Amino acid sequence: MPKAPFPIDPVLMAIVIAFTNADMIADEVLPRVPVGKQEFKYLKHAMEEGFTVPDTMVGRKSQPNQVEFSATEETGSTVDYGLDDSIPQVDIDNAPPNYDPVGRASEGIMNLVELDREVRVAGTVFNADTYGSANKVTLTGTDQFSDFANSDPIGVITGALDSMIMRANVMTIGRPAFSKLSMHPQIVKAVHGNSGDSGIANRRQIADLLELDDILVGSAWVNTARKGQAINLARTWGKHIALLHRNKTADTRSGVTFGVTAQFGTRIAGAIDDKDIGLRGGKRVRAGESVQEVITAADLGYFIKDVVA
Repeated sequence: MPKAPFPIDPVLMAIVIAFTNADMIADEVLPRVPVGKQEFKYLKHAMEEGFTVPDTMVGRKSQPNQVEFSATEETGSTVDYGLDDSIPQVDIDNAPPNYDPVGRASEGIMNLVELDREVRVAGTVFNADTYGSANKVTLTGTDQFSDFANSDPIGVITGALDSMIMRANVMTIGRPAFSKLSMHPQIVKAVHGNSGDSGIANRRQIADLLELDDILVGSAWVNTARKGQAINLARTWGKHIALLHRNKTADTRSGVTFGVTAQFGTRIAGAIDDKDIGLRGGKRVRAGESVQEVITAADLGYFIKDVVA
């Protein structure tokens, strides 16, 4: 059997497959579904077919009317995302007990790969162009939830939910927006039954109030400065809300959901000897994954932009 140019290490594979960053929500917003090949097919459904009522009456000897359920087949392709890290042999030889520089590098690489994915998903889900004209609104001035005296978050959110052809069951919201929403007097009063002058509501309480399955709060940070410039940290998820219908049983071929992430294979990781690292050589570590984020039914989302100032 020929040797692979970059052999996969099962120990490093286990590290990157198990790795998770609690601040990242991309996998909950656009759940991963496996695809058999890097190029894959997925279905975009025609929403009107599920809501247009045909003549269902059947005569005593006549045949029932026929209906047809169609979908547009689209072609997508997963993209490889990964990074390398070079570790001098002297660092490996002098590592403290119970510290594995190669394993740590694999984990660090996956953190950056997943942060890149978080940025991509946030850029799609919190992009007004993703949604139809009837499924988005921008709040300004006293309508923004940061105006505790005049804004009506319950009315705005329930109004959006009631307008959707298939009601959203998940809210995705940026951390700054959620902090204001959770302390809004209208929300606090509704949840705790007090005057609303003080207090805070948690995610579960707000989800129950709005009849949602879950609220996903985007808390991750990303450095927006170019390499070599001073660090400039910004929230990955902005001050917006996306109300999404998420069906975790859906995949690229069946089920209706706002969007999914096609994943080819599993995350990979490996290391090779590299004689060009330092005086004594070292290890070059690589980790990554093959994925593609896909919006399969944009009508199943509603975007509320600039919910706080």
